[in-house]
Amino acid sequence: MSILKNFLRDEAGASAAEYALILAIVGAAIVLGAIALGGAIGDEMDSAADCIDGTDTSCRPTTG
Repeated sequence: MSILKNFLRDEAGASAAEYALILAIVGAAIVLGAIALGGAIGDEMDSAADCIDGTDTSCRPTTG
């Protein structure tokens, strides 16, 4: 019975669980930021490719 009481009083595992939770939240934020940034970069690369190909007339330089 005393082993069970000692186990329930031990809080060493609580610290590890809290660190794991913080790590999971930070990791999720990094993943979401990378997904959002990746989409924005992809859109800009597509726009630049259209300008280079000449399929987008709005990015052509004006003369004179």
